Amino acid sequence: MDSLNSLAEQIKKCTNCALSEGRTKTVPGDGNPQADIMFIGEGPGKEEDKQGLPFVGSAGKFLDELLATINLERSDVFIGNVVKCRPPDNRDPLPEEIKTCFPYLQQQIELIKPKLIATLGRHAMYQFLPEDLRISQVHGRPFRRHGQVYLPLYHPAAALYHGSLRETIINDFKKIPLILKKI
Repeated sequence: MDSLNSLAEQIKKCTNCALSEGRTKTVPGDGNPQADIMFIGEGPGKEEDKQGLPFVGSAGKFLDELLATINLERSDVFIGNVVKCRPPDNRDPLPEEIKTCFPYLQQQIELIKPKLIATLGRHAMYQFLPEDLRISQVHGRPFRRHGQVYLPLYHPAAALYHGSLRETIINDFKKIPLILKKI
């Protein structure tokens, strides 16, 4: 826990890329430092930038609902992002911003040692799995790479924009307990 806290302090002081210039707060991540599951999104949005916590907007409310469907709460998991500062106008993070910030995420993964990393959305998925994969084809299917198990999932916000994905996302989440048992 102390190591995660000191890493969060480093992140709060980070000025290694241009994203630091426009942030209100950094969003290092939040949750159980000994979590079996780590959820990784792309980057903070408007509400996250205000509060310094991941997934606290509308997508976060749906994420809370999804966790409840598998009898989990935020305090049971760790939630982070590929970049720790909000990109302007919610644009996708630039490759150089990801490259600059990614070592922080790698350190978090090393400290937490999750059994399962669930990527939320294609941008997070591409940081761990080959870019020739399509999230529409691989969502809900676990992959083992370099000894780590990854589960690509649609981003919870996808259900807010495309209501037809809501049931798919819920069904994918319901696979998590079974995947954990197999690990």
